[in-house]
Amino acid sequence: MYYKPSEILFGGDYNPDQWDDTVIEQDMRYFKEAGINLVILPVFSWAKLEPSEGVYSFEWLDQILDKIWENGIHFCLATPTVAQPAWLSKQYPEVLPVDISGRKRTHGMRVFFCYNSLKYRERAAAIAEEMAKRYGNHPGLAAWHVANEYGTYCYCENCQQKFRLWLKKRYGTVENLNDKWYNSFWGRTVYSFDEVYLPTELNDDYRFNPVRELDYQRFVTDSTLECFENEARVLRRYTPDVPVFSNISGHIKKLDQFKMVSKMDYAGFDNYPHPTDPRSLPAMKLDLMRGLKDGKSFLVAEQSPNQQNWQPYNKLKRPGEVRLLAYQGMAHGSDSALYFQMRQSLGGQEKFHGALISHAGTDDTRIFRELAQMGKELKGLGDTFLEGTCDAKVGFLFDWDNWWALELASGPTKDMDYLWQMHHYYRAFYEYNVPIDILRVTADFEKYKVLVAPLLYMMKEGVAQRLERFVERGGTLIATYMTGVTDENDRCVFGAYPGPLRKTMGLWVEETDALFPDEENEMILNSWMTQAYEKSSYGCTFLCDRLRLETAEPLAYYGKDFYAGEPCLTVNRLGSGKAYYLASQPEEAFVREFAEKICREQGVEPLFPSEGEIELTKRNGRSGEIWFALNHGKKPGYVDLGEKTYQDLLTGKRCTGKLVLESRDVAVLKREQ
Repeated sequence: MYYKPSEILFGGDYNPDQWDDTVIEQDMRYFKEAGINLVILPVFSWAKLEPSEGVYSFEWLDQILDKIWENGIHFCLATPTVAQPAWLSKQYPEVLPVDISGRKRTHGMRVFFCYNSLKYRERAAAIAEEMAKRYGNHPGLAAWHVANEYGTYCYCENCQQKFRLWLKKRYGTVENLNDKWYNSFWGRTVYSFDEVYLPTELNDDYRFNPVRELDYQRFVTDSTLECFENEARVLRRYTPDVPVFSNISGHIKKLDQFKMVSKMDYAGFDNYPHPTDPRSLPAMKLDLMRGLKDGKSFLVAEQSPNQQNWQPYNKLKRPGEVRLLAYQGMAHGSDSALYFQMRQSLGGQEKFHGALISHAGTDDTRIFRELAQMGKELKGLGDTFLEGTCDAKVGFLFDWDNWWALELASGPTKDMDYLWQMHHYYRAFYEYNVPIDILRVTADFEKYKVLVAPLLYMMKEGVAQRLERFVERGGTLIATYMTGVTDENDRCVFGAYPGPLRKTMGLWVEETDALFPDEENEMILNSWMTQAYEKSSYGCTFLCDRLRLETAEPLAYYGKDFYAGEPCLTVNRLGSGKAYYLASQPEEAFVREFAEKICREQGVEPLFPSEGEIELTKRNGRSGEIWFALNHGKKPGYVDLGEKTYQDLLTGKRCTGKLVLESRDVAVLKREQ
């Protein structure tokens, strides 16, 4: 049976092929001092492990793995296939990608291979097999990590031919392709799949043929998943009980991660928030990672122990910030606090990226001390909340096809940003401190009381009917502008928007006005609505739908332009539930109040009353219910625990009533019986 962790996985990427034996011995001492229990290697070592085709050199890795295990540290073995050796690129140039401009790239960058290259897949599977045979029974092996941060797009002739085969499998006949792609527009009709070309700068179809680009992005996901499975199948054949996964880059848009992670044992996320990001943005991404496996725990596979090196301005992590971000990951469902990297590299692109052990090579640094303290805390927590789920009653619908199609559309505005639009609404519920799940559109909605579906532009088959049933049975649905516009082939075939949700929302959209970035309209609330809100009117921006109401009731009206006096916020009562429609993007203050009102209506309360920039979550883990309280503010804040008594598992203190948290402090709480 594979290694089952008894505590949070703490450690990260280690590149010992850069160091001599003396440094490695020193690292082992420092690792034990810091409480490191897992290292990931050898991510970028293909050239050293296979210096020429079929000739392997594993002895150096044997010694390092044995050394790591002798020191009581488990390891996650990474197939090094993210960076193919130069000999492979030189002998088989077909492994190299072609970029969107049609240029054949030369050897160099990592993740710089054609995911459809048969030769690449052959050699990747071969080295994966050598590693599985050699290390599959090693007692230190905890997991397999395939490649690293997939996300390359390739436009070579091989991909061109495979794209045509992919389209033929998807559509069956060229007549069906012409119909689904609406190829009669601009005279794009084709009479053979061989007449279809990849969307590139050579034909501008990546900009001017959105459905072709949409299917290309779907094709890239499927091809990349095949690339992952090419190695994963080998590893599982030799070690069927050892989990296999890959890590997800911060550029999550590139691949449909719901589809990618469906074939992995874990979702593994590289969490690198920008210093200016609101605390709700990394929280939303973490909730999304949990949603990839339908609410199961995931791994933070990388984060920075200090500053990054690749942001425009690479700020130091402030005292307590590394710890706070790590616990935020765990609070949202991570079973790990893993870092890039363990020791700072002496050269290369990431030589200034932070590490547990800096260039000074000592344990006498601020960051080392902070991480060592966290290592002690994590050891003390043990398996308390491992594999813990989050019991949310608020769900946000998220869909990669929808993301791609929405941003590929020419109009109504160039400022379309699905992730930030999602965050605009997520933030309000997050700051109200209610648990949130992020769901695929095919998820089960039954357990939720509130569903939020920002910009659900693409209506996949059956989704509208399931949302209608959700409302009829007593749920509250919140939809926005750009809802129900196209089918899954990006065709506007439903009639008036919001298409199949027209009955649920009780209205249809006559026109949509795009506002300039510095332009604002106004939402004027119904007189009876003002009793529940701080103001009688709020600003609204971005887009303004002109609505025609059928069974919906108006709650607010536009205050400006030729459509002043027309409804911009509505509610439709259907069965025992309600469906709200936001026809424009309200200012944050309104969304915050609106979210609180909706939650109260549905009996969804914050986990605890609090004051300050406090984040609250709860996980149902191996030891029952565990609450997390995190203060992201620069000033103290508090959590009101009420009359019940809790133990702070980090300090051992018993807590009741108001628990004060200093700036960037954390509490992990368990209720006393």
